[in-house]
Amino acid sequence: MTDLLPLDGMRVIELSSFVATPLGGMTLAQLGADVIRVDQIGGGPDIDRWPLAPSGRSLYWAGLNKGKRSVAVDLRSPEGRELVAGLVADGGVVLTNAPPRPGLSYEELKAARPDLIHVRLQGTRGGGNAVDYTVNAAMGFPAITGPAGLEAPVNHALPAWDVACGLYMAVGLLAAERHRSRTGEGMRIQVALQDVALATAGNLGYLAEAQLGEPRARLGNHLFGDFGRDFATADGRVMVAILTARHWRDLVEATGLGEVVEALERALGADFRRAGDRYGHREALGGVLASWFASRTCEQVAGGLEGTSVLWSRYRDFAEVAAGLRDEPLMAPLDQPGVGPHLAPGSPVRLGEASPPPVPAPALGEHTDEVLRDVLALPPERVEALRGKGTIMGL
Repeated sequence: MTDLLPLDGMRVIELSSFVATPLGGMTLAQLGADVIRVDQIGGGPDIDRWPLAPSGRSLYWAGLNKGKRSVAVDLRSPEGRELVAGLVADGGVVLTNAPPRPGLSYEELKAARPDLIHVRLQGTRGGGNAVDYTVNAAMGFPAITGPAGLEAPVNHALPAWDVACGLYMAVGLLAAERHRSRTGEGMRIQVALQDVALATAGNLGYLAEAQLGEPRARLGNHLFGDFGRDFATADGRVMVAILTARHWRDLVEATGLGEVVEALERALGADFRRAGDRYGHREALGGVLASWFASRTCEQVAGGLEGTSVLWSRYRDFAEVAAGLRDEPLMAPLDQPGVGPHLAPGSPVRLGEASPPPVPAPALGEHTDEVLRDVLALPPERVEALRGKGTIMGL
């Protein structure tokens, strides 16, 4: 990997909070963009969001703002908004989910920078409020999450639509920047959480399945459409997933259960080389295989499946994952001010063979003076005057 990252020279002004938009900005920053996050003095609503470090600092905020610069201004004041508008006019790219403020609307910013690229996150396409948790509830996923037979909805812990939206925003921004480099024209891009969830449910076939037949039922930890499930071992639990006939053949050979499986095929009139038959008889197959896993430790399971194509993993909690981070190439030491030294991920996008390493998140307002001086060319006395009036905050 060269020292020059792909997005070096791009400047993005980010007005954001929570997950999706900060993740989009961090994705760009890790690829070399100069991402300047602008917050209200005192911080936005995510400045102290859990989880927290022992010091009380938000690990959530630090984790989603790595590699950015931070500017803190009084967005409630016309003078503060004027400073932000100046930053936008200089950089020409905005990434936001913040409510529109006078002087910072798309129309006003575009008037000052006609080739503006403006990427905005919405809750719903019509502009209504929504968050990952409410969108997920509305899209039907809690109805198929959890144990079979359960009637109550079950939420999952991962904010999947926030993550997907953040990446869609980054992709949309890069597409618009390419368009501008070819035509000189800016672009307004809007990404709605509900649209992303709806598109995903449609693209994966969940919605067509419900339209053309029956909606998906709860399956617990079973894999829909093939054989996959969790198994208890002598010292833990593993997940096994079979997606091809080769996977199945290797699993049967590794467990030494070929004769039993063949007898079960004859008794049921099934052909377990076919995914549909494996899925349809998943309970019977699980019963046959359960004793093999139960009589072995996870280490013995690993030895038994070594060299096969079988897809499997031991279940781990976050403490176990954290204990093994030193063996993960993505992770690198990071001394985050206010948090302390720990292992943190760089960009999962490998450029050649290397991943851009993690860069600490800024302290709130850390770069206010630097940005106003270098980007807006404000003289020191002007910066001091703004600080004296409470328009800006810096370190």
